[in-house]
Amino acid sequence: MTKIKYQASLPIDWTIALKKESLGNSLDTPLNNVIKELERNKEITPDIDSIFKAFELCSYKSTKVVIFGQDPYFQKGYANGLAFSVDPDKKIPSSLNNIFNEIKSDTGNLFALNGYLKCWADQGVLLLNSSLTVEEGFPGSHSKIGWNDFITDIVKVLSFKENIVFMLWGNHAKIFEQFINEDKNLILRSSHPSPLSAYRSFFGNKHFSKCNSYLTSKNIKQINW
Repeated sequence: MTKIKYQASLPIDWTIALKKESLGNSLDTPLNNVIKELERNKEITPDIDSIFKAFELCSYKSTKVVIFGQDPYFQKGYANGLAFSVDPDKKIPSSLNNIFNEIKSDTGNLFALNGYLKCWADQGVLLLNSSLTVEEGFPGSHSKIGWNDFITDIVKVLSFKENIVFMLWGNHAKIFEQFINEDKNLILRSSHPSPLSAYRSFFGNKHFSKCNSYLTSKNIKQINW
């Protein structure tokens, strides 16, 4: 079990940023709960060494956009540590397909070649699930093991950084709105891109062009969506 603990560690730059603001102690509880689940031979997704992938690919310093997901994909082999993302060989899930359709409608272009969203993370987009793990086959199973407190700390430390675009899609993402200083950051709100709710206000929200307009106004490089 010691090996598992060492494999699941938040990158040092994020750890330093959290400690600077006296945040980050909230990570111990969910991580210990995940390890206990593994000790009971529960199947957890994504793999333990991928749960902090979003932070590994998008450093604290480089983060300029935050997109919230909910659970990781609960189907075996789909979650890869980036919200909404799947590996290149996987079929694009319906929510991500709706996101791609909105990008094309909004900007006229789609730079992502497949469902693997590392291309966004590399540009400073933090693809952040509100729960970083889930038990395979059981959606929402890790929503109350402590991840929310950790994600709240991440939102706070990014809000302090300023000039961040926060895309809040759906009611679950809006839980974190109270921790964002809207005077110094941009909050974009709509329904979730899932097939059950995308028609309410996700389609046509133009979040991707609005995001780039804001970044340009702050002399920050735009995202190639």
